[in-house]
Amino acid sequence: MKHRLLPGRSLRQGSWLPVVLSVVAVVACAGMGAPADSQAARAESIWHENSTRGDPVLSRDFEPLPSLSGLVKELKPAVVNIYTTQVIKPKVRRRRQTPRFGIPDPFFEEFFGGKNPFDLFERRFGIPRGELKRNSLGSGFIVSADGYILSNHHVVANASEIKVKLADGKTFEAEVVGSDEKTDIALLKVETNRDLPHVYLGDSDVLEVGDWVVAIGNPFGLGHTVTTGIISGKARQIGHGPYDDFLQTDAAINPGNSGGPLFDTAGNVVGINTAIVPHGSGIGFAVPINMAKELLPQLRTRGKVVRGWLGVGIQDLTDELAAKFGVEKSSGVLVSQVFDESPADEAGIQAGDIIVAVNGEKMSTMRDVTTRIASLPPGSTARIEVLRDDQKKTIEVVLGERERGEALAAGSPDAGDETTLGLTVVPLTRSLARQLGVDEDVKGLAVREVAPDSPAAGIVRSDDIILEVNRKRVTSLDELRQALAGEDDDILMRLQRRNAQLFVVIKK
Repeated sequence: MKHRLLPGRSLRQGSWLPVVLSVVAVVACAGMGAPADSQAARAESIWHENSTRGDPVLSRDFEPLPSLSGLVKELKPAVVNIYTTQVIKPKVRRRRQTPRFGIPDPFFEEFFGGKNPFDLFERRFGIPRGELKRNSLGSGFIVSADGYILSNHHVVANASEIKVKLADGKTFEAEVVGSDEKTDIALLKVETNRDLPHVYLGDSDVLEVGDWVVAIGNPFGLGHTVTTGIISGKARQIGHGPYDDFLQTDAAINPGNSGGPLFDTAGNVVGINTAIVPHGSGIGFAVPINMAKELLPQLRTRGKVVRGWLGVGIQDLTDELAAKFGVEKSSGVLVSQVFDESPADEAGIQAGDIIVAVNGEKMSTMRDVTTRIASLPPGSTARIEVLRDDQKKTIEVVLGERERGEALAAGSPDAGDETTLGLTVVPLTRSLARQLGVDEDVKGLAVREVAPDSPAAGIVRSDDIILEVNRKRVTSLDELRQALAGEDDDILMRLQRRNAQLFVVIKK
């Protein structure tokens, strides 16, 4: 008997199943039979691609940005992650002389089995009793195939154990060959029986603000992290040390990047990443690689840096000083003092000379002279070009050792305030010189008082010693009066201030 659906009758008792299965089968067959290009067409209606097997196809006139991946692959093997351990010994606690809370120690010994409960409390709650170990992270880079590594001094300072990890996972124990705290540079060495991948050092002097750079390091333990940016500034002084001359970059630098390399786009190291501005964004600093190159020979042979010493007190030229000496403000650095028996003294440099160049390199500020001389080793000869009485002279000076001369140079003065003569002066006797803490052989006039609102107020200080007025020596009141007589112009005065000497200009 044939079945048929009556009008208004619903499908029930499974009679609808064959129909549904038939529909599904038809749809499935249609899908299986659909050509591949129709599937792609449907996909194209959802997203768009412009590549063939991962190779991008240029669209319109667009040019893709060059990738740094090849450069990074070449450089990564020579960058190392540094892990250090520092042992911190606890301070020795002295035996308590007074009872705790009025309870004598014998009480504890009797009722607590000879153990002090306060010591038990410290141990129970994890308060350390013995040596502590502090771990820290840093970065570095291999500069020679036999295992020399450059990093920062602060990364390895006081470390009892140093380990370096290469990009391939190989770990070495490292030793500090030499380090210099003042420039924050350290040279490490690992022992290996195979040649290690190494980088090449570039020329940081040719960098310009806006040049692209790449940083690779170990920030927060995330080894071989790559960041990019530009050189944001040069010759930055951030109070990190006496020879600050940092490159500034906006390539991301974080804790752990210290000691890592800053590369130019040719793959040469141009800086050693060193410092960041706390709470800053995109402000990092790197030691110029040229500074490191000057110090590496000493770090390798001596283990430390011994700097050259000229033996002069210097100051920047102000507008007033430049006018009195008849030079431009930026024409050089004024020598305010020459230390007795110093290299400068023996070579013939004089107070009042203006240093315009060192070894042919132009000098404009005190920092220029200090940094350049310090970069030269003791015993080397420096050609000091000076301007004296409107004539240029070149004086060759065999530099001394800075550490031996620092006691003499410790009294370097500031230039004083530049305000605009009401002085009470007395002849400088030997006994007065001793009271003022200066050499008894110094000749001049001691300043006892400076009248408020006088031309010398704020420039000359009480206990200063007047040595010269307008380039003339003054050792008596008469000589001072003669030097000042008929002077309507500003007065150039050379003073002794404790162990240092300086020039000042007093406006009449």
